[in-house]
Amino acid sequence: MMSLLKNITLIVLTIIGGQSISLAQSKPIIYQLLPRLFGNKQEAQIPYGTIQLNGSGKFNDINSKALDGIAALGVTHVWYTGVIAHASMTDYSAFGIPADDADVVKGRAGSPYAIRDYYDVDPDLAVDVKHRMAEFEALVARTHEKRMKVIIDFVPNHVARNYYSLVKPIGVADFGASDDVTQRFSATNDYYYIPGEHFEVPGHLNVNDPLYTLKDLKFAEMPAKATGNNVFSKAPSQNDWYETVKLNYGVDYVNGEKKYFDPMPPVWLKMRDILLYWAGKGVDGFRCDMAEMVPVEFWEWVIPEVKAKYPALIFIGEAYNSAVYATYLNKGHFDYLYDKVGLYDGLKRLIRNEQNADVKDISKVWRVETAGFGDKMLRFLENHDEERIASAGFAANPFYALPAMVVSATLSGGPVMLYFGQEVGEPGKGIEGFGGDDNRTTIFDYWGVPEHQKWMNHGAFDGGLLSKEQIALRDYYKKLMHIAATADAIKNGQIYEVPVSGNMNNKMYGYIRYNGKQRLLIMVNFDRKQVLETSIQIPADILKIKSLGPAEELLTNRKLDILTGTSIPVKIAPVSAQIIEF
Repeated sequence: MMSLLKNITLIVLTIIGGQSISLAQSKPIIYQLLPRLFGNKQEAQIPYGTIQLNGSGKFNDINSKALDGIAALGVTHVWYTGVIAHASMTDYSAFGIPADDADVVKGRAGSPYAIRDYYDVDPDLAVDVKHRMAEFEALVARTHEKRMKVIIDFVPNHVARNYYSLVKPIGVADFGASDDVTQRFSATNDYYYIPGEHFEVPGHLNVNDPLYTLKDLKFAEMPAKATGNNVFSKAPSQNDWYETVKLNYGVDYVNGEKKYFDPMPPVWLKMRDILLYWAGKGVDGFRCDMAEMVPVEFWEWVIPEVKAKYPALIFIGEAYNSAVYATYLNKGHFDYLYDKVGLYDGLKRLIRNEQNADVKDISKVWRVETAGFGDKMLRFLENHDEERIASAGFAANPFYALPAMVVSATLSGGPVMLYFGQEVGEPGKGIEGFGGDDNRTTIFDYWGVPEHQKWMNHGAFDGGLLSKEQIALRDYYKKLMHIAATADAIKNGQIYEVPVSGNMNNKMYGYIRYNGKQRLLIMVNFDRKQVLETSIQIPADILKIKSLGPAEELLTNRKLDILTGTSIPVKIAPVSAQIIEF
C-alpha cells in the first residue's frame, strides 16, 4: 500500500476544500449511506446482536458536521437507504409497531427492501419514535441547507409478507385489502395467490441458529402469496426472497406473461400516490429497486404523472439487462440506469488483476452497450449489494481501485456514486449476522462500520482516527469527485479513444474528453508492475480547440512543461491515473 500511497501524496497537499458544488453546473455525484449504520458509534459488536447491544444510527446523527464532510467529497445527491419502514424483529409495540415474525425476516434489523409500511419511516432511525417522521423531515431540510439533494429507495416490486400500514393517509387502502384470494391471478388483485395452500417457510429448525428460539417455521399465510422474485409457489427456497410478496401490475406470469393494463391495475394508482407522498416530503429523487421486474408500461405512465407535479425529480432504475436499457430510458422515462453488468463488471476484473481482464471491456461499454445514452448510466464501484473493494474477496487493497474510479467518474457526463466507507477503505470484514462474512457491509443487521467510524470519530466527523493512508485515499476521492463534477468536458464533452502506442498493454487505457471549452487527456494504468510510457498523438480537430493556460495534471495540480505540438508524453506509474488538461 505504501508504494501506491507515494503516487498520490501530492494530492493531500493540493486538495480542494469543503465547498459544495453548484447543482446546476455539475454532473450528479451520489453518496449512498444507510442511516442505521452511518451514525452508529457503538464499536463492540455481537453477531445477530439486538439494537440494544449493537446500537443503531439515527437520522439526527447525520448532522451539520456529517453533511459538511459528505459535501466536501463534491456530493450533489445523498441516497438515504433504508428510510421507509421495513420488517424487523425489534419490538416497538409501545408505538403500535409489534416485532415481525422471525421466520420471514432476514437478520434482526431486517431487509430495507421488505417494506412493511410505505407511508412510514423506520422507527430504528428515530431518537423519539413518536416523532420519527419529523426527524426524517428535519434531515431532508439539513441536507438541502448544505445544497445537496435527497434520494430514497422506492421498492415497487414487492413488500414484506406482513405488510400493513399504520399511518397511511385517510382514504388509502392497504395492499390486498380488496383482493379475491380464490384467484391465482386477477388484474384487479394486488397480489398473486396459490389458492387453498398454506405458505411454507423455507429451511428447517437448527439449534445452532442464533435466532433458533425465535423461529418455529409456522408463519401464518393462507392462501400463500407469490414470492418477490417471481416464485409462484407456496414453498419458496431459502435462496429466494421468501420474506417478500410479489406485487401485481397486471401481468399474468403463469400464462405467458399476458398483460392486463386496461382498466388500470389498482397497484399502479397506489404506487403513484406513494411517490407523490414522498415527493411532498421534499425528496428529490428515487432509486427504484429492481425496476426491470416491473413492466415498463407502468414507468411509462407513472414517471410523467409524478413529474407533472414535481418536474425536478430524478428516477434511477436498478437494471441489469443491457438489452432493455434503451427501452427503460426512452419508453420508461428513467433519468438514469445502473451500469453494473457493463462497466462495473469489467472494471472489477481489472482491479482484481484477473486473467481475462482487458481494457477492451471499457471500450465496449461506451462504444456498444451504452452507445448514445452513456450519460444516462450511473457508474459505481461499490453499493450495498456489491463486495467492498478493500475486502479480501475483492481487491484487499483499496488503492488498486483508483484507476477504475477515475474511469467511472470521467467516462461520461452521467452520475457517479460512492458508498459510505468506500473513501476510507472499509473492508466489510467479519460475520455480522444474516449477512455473513461475504465481503459486504450488512444491510440486514445492527452493526457498526469500523473504518467509517474512524472518520466519524465519535460524532466529530473530522477523520481524527484515520491512518495516513486513509486520509490520502479520502483526499484522492475528494479531488477526483470535484474534477468530475466541475469539468465541462466531462459533463458535456465528446470522447475520443486513444490508440494503443508505446508500451501500452491490455491493462492500460486512455481517452480524451473534449468540447469547445476544455480538453482532458485521461490515462489509466491497471498494471500492477509496469509503468505506462508513451506519447499520445492528438488529432488535428481536437487541437483546433483553443486552450486556456498551461497544461496541468489535475489530480495533483501539477503544471506540465509540454512543448507546442501534436503529441503529449505520458508516464504513468503502476495502478495509477492521470487527468491532463491541455
